[in-house]
Order: sequence, then C-alpha cells, then structure tokens
Amino acid sequence: MSSATSPLDALAAGTLIDDLAEVAEAAAALILPYWRNGITADAKADDSPVTRADREAEALILDRLAARWPQVPAVAEEASEAHGRPASAAPLYWLVDPLDGTRAFVRGDEAFTVNIALVEGPRVVAGVVSAPALGLTWAGGPAGAVRRAFGGAWTSIRVRARPAVGSALMSKGVGPEEAARLAALHGCDDWRGEDSSLKFCRIAEGACDAYPRTGPTSEWDTAAGQAVVEAAGGRVLGPDGERLTYGKPGFMNGPFVASGG
Repeated sequence: MSSATSPLDALAAGTLIDDLAEVAEAAAALILPYWRNGITADAKADDSPVTRADREAEALILDRLAARWPQVPAVAEEASEAHGRPASAAPLYWLVDPLDGTRAFVRGDEAFTVNIALVEGPRVVAGVVSAPALGLTWAGGPAGAVRRAFGGAWTSIRVRARPAVGSALMSKGVGPEEAARLAALHGCDDWRGEDSSLKFCRIAEGACDAYPRTGPTSEWDTAAGQAVVEAAGGRVLGPDGERLTYGKPGFMNGPFVASGG
C-alpha cells in the first residue's frame, strides 16, 4: 500500500483507489467461499439478515483500514447495529458495508457487494464497490470512475446520455405497479429489479439511467455507490434536488434518486 499519511493525501496522490480496492477485494475473497454453500442468516433488531460472512468481512476491512490509517474512524454496519450508531460524524471517516445485499447472498444470487467509502464533512469523496460473485470492482474519486476485474487493470467508465427509452433500476422489494410508476416519474419506460449497490454501478458504467429510492437506507448503503456515480458524471439527489449528504442523524437517508446523463 501507499506511504501517504492520510487518506486525503493518498487520494490527492492517486493511490487511495488502489488501496481501497485491495481491501475490498480481500473481503470479497473471504466472503466468496460462503456463497452457495448453505450459509444461514441471523435476524438483526430491524429484522434485516446478517451472516458470519458479513461479520468476518467487516472485521477484515476495519483491521486493514485501522492498520493503514489509525487516525481515521469508521462507521460500519455490523458494529453500528451491535453497539449503536455514533451520535455524530467525525470530520473525516470511513463508511463500510461489508456485505450489501445479504438477502441476495443467502439466496445464492450474484448481486451482493462490498462497499467502502471515504467521507469528508457532509460529502463522500471516494469509494469502491466490489462484487465477489462477479469478480468486479468499481471505484470513484476526483480523478474519475473506473472498473476492473479483481486485481486487473482499471478502465474508465462514464454514464451514458439519456436514450430515447430510458431504463430504471429498482430494489427487488418494490412491487411492479410502484416500480412502473417510479420509472415513468423519472423519464424511463423500462425497469428491472436489482439488489445491492450494483444499481449505482450499472448507472455509472452506462447500462441504465436512473435508480429512484423512496424507502429509508443507511448511509453505508449508498456512500460508495454515490462516489462511483458522481465520478462517472451522474448525480445522486435528495427530494430537495440537492446532492445527497452524509453524517445525518442516525446515519440514515431519506428518499433519493441516482441518475446518469
């Protein structure tokens, strides 16, 4: 890893994305042997599922980040659910979702991801999303958005110009009538369901055009994906039309829409 003394130094030097991708892909390698191998989930207090893979991947990520940047705290899903969410945000911190899309993971689907983001003040400034079952990582920061096969070379990605028939992505829990309504509201005639933060990545690489979300999410669900979308030329906006921000009470998001060109 780089010799920079802070994540912002590494970001300015152009090495942070490689550092974070290395950590996310190591977590993906830990998770993958559990996939389609009879793993079961426990229920958390909010009835969302958690598995041994979630917990072990988070421990790996937090250990690697703390070893490299001990001065930067992390807000991570499983630690927050077990011990309580922080009362406030630090000026600079990590947001970590070690296994986004746990339901899909337990079902044996491919749409689950590892998310690591760096937040400065109210804004996410960099993030990586790794998909263990697909062997792909997406990343975004001030230098732009990129994608690679695990351990491979980066290639640039960019949102597409809105086509005549736009395509939307929805969380799989959204019913077909509501999904069709939301798609039309955001100028899309077509839609499909997708789990996890892959929705952000599909927009960033120009495969789809919009991802509207009306239900609540935690900030670790969106931060890394937002970094990728914004670096690729897209936007993630709240209902006030302003950029989705971080460090909100309880680290919770309200409605938002991610969109491409």
